[in-house]
Amino acid sequence: MTSTALTKTAAERTGAHTDEAASLIGGARTRIDALDDRIIGLVQERMAVSAVIQEARITSGGRRVNLSREMDVLSHYSDALGKPGTALAMTLLELCRGRV
Repeated sequence: MTSTALTKTAAERTGAHTDEAASLIGGARTRIDALDDRIIGLVQERMAVSAVIQEARITSGGRRVNLSREMDVLSHYSDALGKPGTALAMTLLELCRGRV
């Protein structure tokens, strides 16, 4: 860290215009970081469960991917979160495919 970065106020580091807002932002960022850690853990758990499903499907002679199920997932996320939910679901499906 440069000496300039060390001398910045909390308000300057957060982009806030007051120390009060900077404090609020700092606390909220800490909470977001914790939520991100939980989300990452849940995604990893989803990937593991998906691998079990894929293995069972393949072992039974089926295909790795069930397109109708993927459409259900896309619809669920889209209904809950709108268009960005569809993009999020696509990313999750991509992460969970082909891990077996």
